[in-house]
Amino acid sequence: MRFRSAAVAVLLAVAAIGAAAAPAATQQAEGEAYSGAFVTFQATDAAVADYEVDGSVVVENVAVQSASEIEGGIGAGLGAVTSVNGSGLSVRSTGEAGATLTTESGADLEANDNQRGVLQVRANGESQVVQAEVSGQAESESDKRVVVRNDDGTEGAFLVVGDGEATTDEDGDVVARIDGDGQLVYRQYEGERSDDDESQERMIQDGTAAAEVYVHSAAESGGDAEGEATSVVQYSEDTSVEVEERSESEINMTAERSESEGRVIITTVSDEAFGSAESTEVYVDGEAAAEAESYSDVEAATQGADQSRYLVRSDSSAQAATDVVVGVNEFSERSISMQSDGDTGGDGIAADGPGFGALLAVAALAAAFVAARYRA
Repeated sequence: MRFRSAAVAVLLAVAAIGAAAAPAATQQAEGEAYSGAFVTFQATDAAVADYEVDGSVVVENVAVQSASEIEGGIGAGLGAVTSVNGSGLSVRSTGEAGATLTTESGADLEANDNQRGVLQVRANGESQVVQAEVSGQAESESDKRVVVRNDDGTEGAFLVVGDGEATTDEDGDVVARIDGDGQLVYRQYEGERSDDDESQERMIQDGTAAAEVYVHSAAESGGDAEGEATSVVQYSEDTSVEVEERSESEINMTAERSESEGRVIITTVSDEAFGSAESTEVYVDGEAAAEAESYSDVEAATQGADQSRYLVRSDSSAQAATDVVVGVNEFSERSISMQSDGDTGGDGIAADGPGFGALLAVAALAAAFVAARYRA
């Protein structure tokens, strides 16, 4: 009997540790809320509300409606649109990398749980109007880009990718129209947008950047590091990227594209997850890519160059992170490998096993206790 009680104690101890290491992303039974490592929001029937990135509400409300149903139409211009009455919004799926929502008008919303809290609204072949109530001051930089400056010094940017336009309304909120395969993208920055951020935004808008990959540590994500500490944002429908393997010294990805033209893949890695990222070397299909000196060099590699190129930048707008921007010269299916010396400079815990040593240690102590009780 003493042995059985001790065995139960072991199972309870291990279960408690497993529960503590459970992923942070959750969904209420009603499908009305999402809470991830970086992104949290509420979903009503009409809108996404209280969209938080890293604990701060950056977008108060996002509603989507078919352009054909906007009262009074949009003939007077987007700035004259006073109300977007979204309806039929529902959470379609959730996971460690984010959540997908769908609307009655046919649009999809993709909330990506990563350091920049990337939010995408896809038109899906229809003409859609999106209205976003923001906490900060919104200002149009062009007819496809609106920048939001918050009181805490952080900034965010709304970008129209593909067909459409964006502006601000008389209340200072963001209004956008997206058509066909167009999408509205929101990126949140920890501080002010840098020149690098603006270069990346431009590549996303003009279709040069087909995808973004975010890699963070298990401690940051609150989950299992194997496959659950990555987020892939897909901007081009014909391009897919998958992280196959990762450790503190190597990240291996597969990028596949139905068209042969080269494209850029942007990867943001946290310093906790990938050691000495600034000294990264990149290999495409096993061959060393050339290190570029500018974003222009990276883009040039996608335009029929003989060799892929990459650019490494310390990310000033994401906490303790580095951007590795790879211009892949041509496509079908390509393997991309990023390699560093693996020195995280942190607590020395490898990315593929944080917390597991502690679990084994407790299990070992519990097993020893069981054995002692059994002998008694």
